[in-house]
Amino acid sequence: MDGLDLLEGVGSEVVATPRLETHLLTGGAEGGVPVFFVHGNASSSRFFEDTLAALPPRYRGLAPDLRGFGDSEAKPLDATRGIADFSDDLRALVEALGLEVIHLVGWSAGGSVAMRYAMDHPSGVASLVLVDPMSPYGFGGTKDLAGTPCWPDFAGSGGGTASPEFVRRLEAKDRTEGDPSSPRNVVNNLYFKPPFRAAPEREEAYLSAVLSTRTGDDHYPGEVAFSDNWPGVAPGARGMNNALSPKYCNLEDFALVEPRPPVLWIRGDSDLVVSDASLLDFGTLGRMEVVPGWPGEEAFPSQPMVSQTRAVLDAYRTRGGSYREEVIPDCGHTPHVEKPQEFRRLLFDFLDGP
Repeated sequence: MDGLDLLEGVGSEVVATPRLETHLLTGGAEGGVPVFFVHGNASSSRFFEDTLAALPPRYRGLAPDLRGFGDSEAKPLDATRGIADFSDDLRALVEALGLEVIHLVGWSAGGSVAMRYAMDHPSGVASLVLVDPMSPYGFGGTKDLAGTPCWPDFAGSGGGTASPEFVRRLEAKDRTEGDPSSPRNVVNNLYFKPPFRAAPEREEAYLSAVLSTRTGDDHYPGEVAFSDNWPGVAPGARGMNNALSPKYCNLEDFALVEPRPPVLWIRGDSDLVVSDASLLDFGTLGRMEVVPGWPGEEAFPSQPMVSQTRAVLDAYRTRGGSYREEVIPDCGHTPHVEKPQEFRRLLFDFLDGP
């Protein structure tokens, strides 16, 4: 671990699987109903530490670090498989622990991993909780509810979309807050909705989680490919942000999953990371004139991320599945941290079932 003490009731272990040495945090009761918590991009299991500490004893919480994050093995990520490497890693962990059916809670990009796992192993998922999930059509470069790419080469998504200064500061393990691109400022101004700020010891834990992100072509943000189309970058074949590109990540067929686990979708009403006008989306940045040369609303609008998720879940419902959308007021990208009581009430009520 990063040297910080874990909260009371939270454990840490490493499980060897045929695919990966996986580190995970645990909470709740040994032998309880297994609930897996899957973190998002540029983070780790520590963002779920508070939730694990508060789990009712009837549940066993398990929060793995994805490859390239936290204290799990930093194996290369094949972006051409989308997020299938993560789904396969999770399956290997579930099998190594001797489990069969699990509940899944996925946050941000981890929501997409959870959806992909349910597509790959539908009979092994008892329920699915999506927390501010990434769009089923990946991150960046699409323009309508059907996930149509803005350009044929999916320009505007992939490894080249990350802030070079943010990446540089990740590599330097920068814990300062003087620069807008410092990881601490990114957490406090993008992950959280200001003026929320975690207690000092928790802020350090979350910052350590972000700084655990491995960088490079095989990790975050991934290799950069260039394009003649605005904004000049397109997805490469390796690394995290390329795996999230709609060129490789398309979860539209989640609507076809059988059997169909019940779905709870929780999101903050003020999320700046995943929204229909994300501040990390080139369509938004172009319209704001932050990135020059924007070709206009028709060619490259903001990706309607939330609306795309709703469209896929509506299709899931049409085919016999069930989902419920819960919006937490005055909350950003991390309801489980910013609004823990509301989040836990929704989560535990859902897990307990009717």
